[in-house]
Amino acid sequence: MKKFVVILSDKIKNKFNQSLLQAHVDHLKKIKQAGKLILCGPFTDDFSAFQLLCAINLDEATKMIKQDPFISAGYYSSFEIKELIEANENNSWLMEHPQTKEKGV
Repeated sequence: MKKFVVILSDKIKNKFNQSLLQAHVDHLKKIKQAGKLILCGPFTDDFSAFQLLCAINLDEATKMIKQDPFISAGYYSSFEIKELIEANENNSWLMEHPQTKEKGV
């Protein structure tokens, strides 16, 4: 599984209501139970939020985000998804990764 960082932004606060919040939470619970949600939450700027997803590919990650009621109802009017290359002890913190070597890091 690949990991995708999602930034939801351009919050339109007057679209918020309790039923929308509940639908969003239900969506998060569903994808968490499916093993697709690693971490999520709003930023302190009260304008944007973050989700870290596991997905087979970008299409699957995009589908999950578009199914989030906060996106489909327009509470967040935009989002950006980027695939993450996770650095950790199992891959020597990407010391041998082609992207690291290409950049001369």
